[in-house]
Amino acid sequence: MHQRLGLVALVVGDYDEAIDFYVGKLGFTLIEDSPVPAQAKRWVVVAPPGAGGAHLLLARAASPEQESRIGNQTGGRVFLFLYTDDFWRDYKAYLDKGITFVRPPSDEPYGTVAVFLDLYGTRWDLVQLRG
Repeated sequence: MHQRLGLVALVVGDYDEAIDFYVGKLGFTLIEDSPVPAQAKRWVVVAPPGAGGAHLLLARAASPEQESRIGNQTGGRVFLFLYTDDFWRDYKAYLDKGITFVRPPSDEPYGTVAVFLDLYGTRWDLVQLRG
């Protein structure tokens, strides 16, 4: 048997502002942006450069309950973990683009890590794993 995680849905407030953030600031690639007229939504998929793992489905909130989860899908815990091959390159680039880090870089047994926020306040770990 062979399985893998394909997509992780991330509830967002607006497709275009989310695309601007993930593609424009984090440097992700826009994989797909297709209308789904029957459901009055779009199928928007982004992925980090060189991604071999799961992609993000940017899912616009469609109800008040979903809207209440934007930026807080995990109750304030880090939700997503972005692995990098060069922590300091990406950390500096994100700072230059105005990304907010809420936990400064630290050296941990598993690697170098810092916590940043996306445009809605979702917590991400930027991580370079130890070889």
